[in-house]
Amino acid sequence: YLKTAKSMDDNIGRLLDYLEKEGLLENTLIVYTSDQGFYMGEHGWFDKRFMYEECHRMPLLVRYPKLIKAGSSSSAMCMNVDFAPTFLDLAGVKIPSDIQGKSLVPILAGNGTEPNNWRDAVYYHYYEYPAEHSVKRHYGIRTKEYKLIHFYEDINEWELYDLKRDPFEMNNVWNDATYATVKQEMTAKLKNLQSSYNDTSM
Repeated sequence: YLKTAKSMDDNIGRLLDYLEKEGLLENTLIVYTSDQGFYMGEHGWFDKRFMYEECHRMPLLVRYPKLIKAGSSSSAMCMNVDFAPTFLDLAGVKIPSDIQGKSLVPILAGNGTEPNNWRDAVYYHYYEYPAEHSVKRHYGIRTKEYKLIHFYEDINEWELYDLKRDPFEMNNVWNDATYATVKQEMTAKLKNLQSSYNDTSM
């Protein structure tokens, strides 16, 4: 892992040096992101793909001095389906009406401020089972406060986590009566997102 990180650091530096040398640095959009990270024993897992925080979160760094204030950050919820509309938007190309993501330009231009109509949940679905990774099929949603996961097909297990009180997701509150309202709201939100993304593969 350390060797991989060092190699990336070295070569991102080479790229930035080249762009600066050629006078292109200030006019080039630079985006750094990655695949999900692997579990290193958290929850007893060693792979990724499960919807728990350690691999559900992904880095996203964007540099474009014409638009983005250096050092700004945001807690707005975004997904990888947002990349294409963001790039199209910045290139001045019309975003197709059937694209599922949302342009991040309003957030990038607003120093991380979320627009009033920005999403309040992200959707996740893993369905490659049975397969070499042996990760059960599951889908779910994450808001800033809660996460709902449903393992399905040959099993039927629900998990609900209070991310403020339980950031390491060690206490499933699905059957906790004090979360009945949250459970109902999150389930309704899940169904709405599945419908909006036309996800019927469960």
